[in-house]
Amino acid sequence: MEDKEIYAEISSIRNLMERSTKFISLSGLSGVMAGVYALVGAALAYQILPKGNVLQPLPVSKYPDLFYGSYGPGYWATLDLTLFFIALAVLILSIGTGILLTVRKARKKGLSVVNPSSKALLISGGIPLLTGGLFVLILLGHGYFGIISSACLIFYGLALVAASAHTFGDVKWLGIFEILLGLLALLKPGYGLYIWATGFGVMHILYGTIMHFKYDRESNAK
Repeated sequence: MEDKEIYAEISSIRNLMERSTKFISLSGLSGVMAGVYALVGAALAYQILPKGNVLQPLPVSKYPDLFYGSYGPGYWATLDLTLFFIALAVLILSIGTGILLTVRKARKKGLSVVNPSSKALLISGGIPLLTGGLFVLILLGHGYFGIISSACLIFYGLALVAASAHTFGDVKWLGIFEILLGLLALLKPGYGLYIWATGFGVMHILYGTIMHFKYDRESNAK
């Protein structure tokens, strides 16, 4: 057997092993759509935030009149609720689109979405993601607005890094960039909305585009 044939056999075996141990039905387009939803959500949040103060550091105290003038507690309670529902809408749309496109991709490839690999992926990524979600809710409850965007990015990045062991390795790099952006948001708390939009919006669109051309089109060609 020639060397080329040996390498081809080894590559084929490696691909089969990867298909059996890793979840490879993630859709790149779902990443693009999640990024679009995040940018729309960030734009809506920007519109309702007090104008002229977005770039100022958000203090840890709730209802910060020192920074935002004479806005009363009722205003901030309404603002909190509005921002929460915007974030919730972005999350639901992103998850829903991700599930829909991933299921469609799996069916095209003749694969099942529910398998040991997908379960391992959900467990590995779900633990830091759930922890981060509870952590952010606690921050909201105490009014620690200045570090919420950072916490979202860091815990999401940790979830991606953990989940990457059970899917495409590219996911790990997205997670690392999200963590770095989260740390940057800690250093620049007044720019939290912009950094959040960069991490969940721009980075998702770039990542999803790369994944689509690297994996989705390749599998469709086959």
